[in-house]
Amino acid sequence: MTFQELKHFLQEKMSMSHIYQPLLIKILVDSGGYATVRHLALQFLGYDESQLLYYEKTLKNMPIKVLSKHGVIKYQDQLVSLEIKKLSLEQKAEIRMICEQKIQEFIVSRGLSLWDYRLIDTNIVPDSLRFRILKEGKGRCALCGATKDERMLDIDHIKPVSMGGKTEYSNLQVLCSKCNRSKRDKDQTDFRRLVFDLSHQVCPFCNINSGLNCILENDMAFAIDDKYPVTKHHTLIIPRRHFVDYFEITQNELIAINELLQTRKKSWKKKTLQLKDLISGLTVGRSQVKLLTIYIFI
Repeated sequence: MTFQELKHFLQEKMSMSHIYQPLLIKILVDSGGYATVRHLALQFLGYDESQLLYYEKTLKNMPIKVLSKHGVIKYQDQLVSLEIKKLSLEQKAEIRMICEQKIQEFIVSRGLSLWDYRLIDTNIVPDSLRFRILKEGKGRCALCGATKDERMLDIDHIKPVSMGGKTEYSNLQVLCSKCNRSKRDKDQTDFRRLVFDLSHQVCPFCNINSGLNCILENDMAFAIDDKYPVTKHHTLIIPRRHFVDYFEITQNELIAINELLQTRKKSWKKKTLQLKDLISGLTVGRSQVKLLTIYIFI
């Protein structure tokens, strides 16, 4: 291929679903036309903002926090510094050697499992299929309900690849990185089915569009007037997701519920009404589907 042919391909013929193709060509040009797959992968990693953000968060939550507590490093204004007097050339070499030894010992004891499995998964899920799975899973972990704002969401093989599981729609579900790493490679639990079973039991709040008067709502919860009020203006604030008990509710869901509660409280204050009592508890539908309900008595 000539220069003009390559230029024409890039400008006129190349269709893109990601930056992979032009990035690969750019790296090869910068490398003199040749590069190992390993070198290419390392270069790609530098462009993967999601991975960079993931490791920034990991650094702040674990090694920086722990080493700062022990006085080994200092973290201030996004700058990390080693809290030790200037080291000699020999001392630097010795510290490097000890650190490298610790790293290699740990790798030998744990193998590739010490890294997030996403970095070693050879069964890549196509973007279009990944989008479909995430969309139908409502952007939540099928096991714990976590969203992308709490943890990274991954596409899990229900039947593990090690057991012959295929990368196809029927064998994929959304799990957060924590739940996915905790799942054993011989576990074939379809957590989508568990959620499906729960949602198809009799739930008095599922038919919000069929007779329930929604007062307030957001992505994770909604508020309605109680059908059988204990007192005037009795309001129910209910999460949209089904879960087994209160302790499965996520932090974002708690925040969403609290936002509705505060909004409702302010609306009554404007009407010079006083909030007399606030009780939080659990209600159980006839199907034993438990829903968090916050009761406001005014």
